[in-house]
Amino acid sequence: MDVYEAARSRRAVRGFTDRPVPRETLERVLSAAAWAPSGSNIQPWHAYVLTGGPLAELKERAGERVATGDAWDEPEYEMYPPELKSRYRERRSAFGEQRYGALGIPREDIEARQRAAAANWDCFGAPAALFCYLHRDMGGPQWSDVGMYLQTVMLVLRAEGLHSCTQMAWAKYHKTVAEVLSPPDELILFAGMAIGFEDVAVADARIGRAPLDETVTFVDDGL
Repeated sequence: MDVYEAARSRRAVRGFTDRPVPRETLERVLSAAAWAPSGSNIQPWHAYVLTGGPLAELKERAGERVATGDAWDEPEYEMYPPELKSRYRERRSAFGEQRYGALGIPREDIEARQRAAAANWDCFGAPAALFCYLHRDMGGPQWSDVGMYLQTVMLVLRAEGLHSCTQMAWAKYHKTVAEVLSPPDELILFAGMAIGFEDVAVADARIGRAPLDETVTFVDDGL
C-alpha cells in the first residue's frame, strides 16, 4: 500500500470481524514499527499483544466491571487538560456529535452513549489487542516517542489490510489490564489498541480534519 493511501485510510475503526489475525502478521508489523523514531534511540515503548484466551479473559473482566458499575481506576496521567481552550474544545465536541450521530444517538441520551462507549472494553469485537506501556520516570519527549511508535504500528497495519483503534480508555481500567498482563510496577499503561479486520456493516463516522491553514504555517519567500 502506498504510504499516502495508508495515512489517508488510517482511522479509528470501532467495529471488527472475528476473523483471526495471524501471529506472523503481527510479528511482521511490529518488527517494522520498531524502526519508529525515538530520541537518542532509547525506544521507550513496551508493548503487550493479546489474542485468544488471554484477550477473552481481559474482555470478560472489564465487562464485569462495567456491568456492576465499578468506578474507574485512579488515573495515572491526565488525558486532557481540565479546561480545553477554544478550537480544541470545539473539535472535541464535534467529534462526539459525529461519533454518536453516526450511531443515531442524540446528545441527550446519556444512557445510550454510555452503552456505546462500553464497547471499548470488548475492543469493539477485535480479535487482537496491543497494550502500550512506558516507564513511569519518562518525560514528555518519550511519551511523544511512544505516540510515533503507535502511529507507525497503525500505518503498517494498513499495509496488511488491517485496521485499528487506539484506546486511551483502557488506562481507566489499568488495574484490570495489569491483572492479566502482570507488567512490572515501574511501567505505566498509556493506551490499548484494538486490531483486526473491519466489520463494514457497523455504522461509523469518518471524522474530518481541520483545514491545513489552521494547523500549518508556511514561512518562505512567497514564491
